[in-house]
Amino acid sequence: MKRVLFSIATLALALVSCNKMLDKGPLDSFADSNYWSTESSVEYYANSFYNDFLGYGISTVNGTYFATLNDNQAGYGGFRDWQYNDVKVSNSAWNDAYTEIRRANIMLNRMEGVEMSDEARGHWQGVARMMRALQYYDLVRRFGDVPLIKQELQVADKDLVFGPRVDRDEVMDYVLEDLDFAVSHIYDKVNRTAWSADMARAIKAEVCLYEGTYCKYRVAADGQKAPDATRANKYLTEAKNAASAIMSNSAYVLNDSYQANFNSIDLAGNKEMILYKHYVKDVLAHSLPDYTCSSSSQAGITKDAFDAYLFTDGKPKATTSLNATDISSTLNAAGNIDISGLLAVRDPRLSASVDKAIFPSSHTWKGRLGRSDDVEMTSASGYGIFKYDSDGLAIGYRVETGKNYTDAPLYWLAVVYLEYAEACAELGSCTQADLDKSVNKLRARVAMPDMTVSPAADPANNMGVSNLIWEIRRERRVELMYDYNYRFWDLMRWHQLDKLDTKLNPNIKLGANIKNDVVAMDAQKVSWNAEGYLIIYPDNDRTYDKKYYFYPVPTSQISIYEANGYKFTQNPGWE
Repeated sequence: MKRVLFSIATLALALVSCNKMLDKGPLDSFADSNYWSTESSVEYYANSFYNDFLGYGISTVNGTYFATLNDNQAGYGGFRDWQYNDVKVSNSAWNDAYTEIRRANIMLNRMEGVEMSDEARGHWQGVARMMRALQYYDLVRRFGDVPLIKQELQVADKDLVFGPRVDRDEVMDYVLEDLDFAVSHIYDKVNRTAWSADMARAIKAEVCLYEGTYCKYRVAADGQKAPDATRANKYLTEAKNAASAIMSNSAYVLNDSYQANFNSIDLAGNKEMILYKHYVKDVLAHSLPDYTCSSSSQAGITKDAFDAYLFTDGKPKATTSLNATDISSTLNAAGNIDISGLLAVRDPRLSASVDKAIFPSSHTWKGRLGRSDDVEMTSASGYGIFKYDSDGLAIGYRVETGKNYTDAPLYWLAVVYLEYAEACAELGSCTQADLDKSVNKLRARVAMPDMTVSPAADPANNMGVSNLIWEIRRERRVELMYDYNYRFWDLMRWHQLDKLDTKLNPNIKLGANIKNDVVAMDAQKVSWNAEGYLIIYPDNDRTYDKKYYFYPVPTSQISIYEANGYKFTQNPGWE
């Protein structure tokens, strides 16, 4: 029953927030005193929060694959610029977050009068507080200082409704309080498709790693607060401990197949999952495989990301003893460049993520190895994304929008291993044993050499961090390639958004090398440089500005404050 509820999570409430947060809005039948009568009504209300976990979705700038504001991907409708280049009147990220915060606060308030056991009450309070924490975490990541609302607001609560922006550190401390409550009160049992304490621990590990590294690397000159080593170490320790608690639970074990975490029709038997979203054929579906099985230009992997994968000797491109070229002279039967030989000497996660042939936007290819013979493919970078495609889907459910039903991982053990290793390294206390019980398990799964606590220097390290932290960041990048826009938020918390500037980092505008097949390419649609690398959308560039460390506050929020006699400030650089 829990699984069905998560698969077909019914929206139990439709309350208006004001800007949604600022208007009380009419209460519907789910929010009156007749509704809040039993624990079942509380549970049903809480199940609507499952809708906050998008899974694979249809198309979203923050979802898996579709989020291309990073240095891993380019394409999908054009080379993606910054999320905002100017200040907008409204912002769904702001409005939707406060809608969910209001719902959580309503749940916490109304359930007080419902008769249930203390254990059950703590469980449902934990769920509400966990979901409130997730919303504040997302708001702070985007906007920095935000209003902090801890209770259900009424129209008469004007000073609370128009409360000031609260220091982002204070808000994140409140987030930690909510998550600690959730970890200690949500039922502590394995439930891979419903609320569990391990789900709360996984969220806590992610949030605390973000906060710890953000506070360590933030730069006051860029409009942020000054670095705070004490605060950073506190949150990094919390992240390490939360991850460790999950790692010590024998119910969670790495799946044998890396790719099967992302393209399986049913993840029910996959013990790597902490929480996943189950899709149901003809009932609840998404569009991810379809968008990566398309003759419309896919968002392909960049040269920068391709070069991040180690070689099978465990060394990077600059120091490997293997053939480090990314130029292939082999053509397959369809006349496309076959890169099977190039992939064979790389980390196997690369061949599980990209296709074995190159097919630029003007050069479709049909019948590629490992793909359906009925699908023509193109990619903005020449590299097709293979990671999410599934032969288990019948062709009609594979290449049609809104009909794909492979399950989506939401929180899984591999991510926890990466969080643990990174927290240890950032704390300066990482041992070989720490690596062996975390990232080296990920490497063993794909038969890659172990990482050591003293890795050799990589000349490509351009982040100003130790060799160990660089390698752990690399491991995170390749393990989570294309997933949930992790890469953008990683660059944000590491204070590395300048890596998205195309002039400073030209490899993020380059794709596959077509040097040995340029005759077949249509010069009107495909451009390449003197070395033979495809130039992705040559007329589009992306220029870094420090203001992008914050999203602009929507002007409607500022205006409604001013109309009621209150002041609300804009973020630096967006005034």
